[in-house]
Amino acid sequence: MILIGLGSNVPGPWGSPQETLEKALSILNETPCRVVKASSLIVTKPFGLIDQPDFINAVAEIETGLEPEALMAHLHEIELSADRRRSVRWGPRTLDLDLLDYNGLVLKGEGESIGHQTPLVLPHPGIAERNFVLGPIAEVAPDWLHPVLDLSAEALLQKID
Repeated sequence: MILIGLGSNVPGPWGSPQETLEKALSILNETPCRVVKASSLIVTKPFGLIDQPDFINAVAEIETGLEPEALMAHLHEIELSADRRRSVRWGPRTLDLDLLDYNGLVLKGEGESIGHQTPLVLPHPGIAERNFVLGPIAEVAPDWLHPVLDLSAEALLQKID
């Protein structure tokens, strides 16, 4: 199971944050990927830097023949086409696409950084603390288990509450 987190909180070239996520899901459903299932779009408070507009978030389960690093590069290309700029950590963004889980693969982010890209870490290190990710995962993939913690999204949500 490959899970992608989607988020947006400022308008971009594709329209409002909601329109941006809908367009991103449409693009994710094109070659070389296919959306198997997408969660509802939810409105959430910002994480980290709180002085910014609320986010629209979702999670999609996809299928692809791309390897994890190639998929991450593809996600970054989609972000760039939505005018994503990486200037402030946890800041406002037109589109954020996170590779949350790639078939249970565990990568510790070892290796060299290339340019501004750091080595890929899987599962995404923030999953277990973020209700705006866990809620949509529980909706789209109720049988999913965190590859390291061996807990469902629902069980991890209960730990946050």
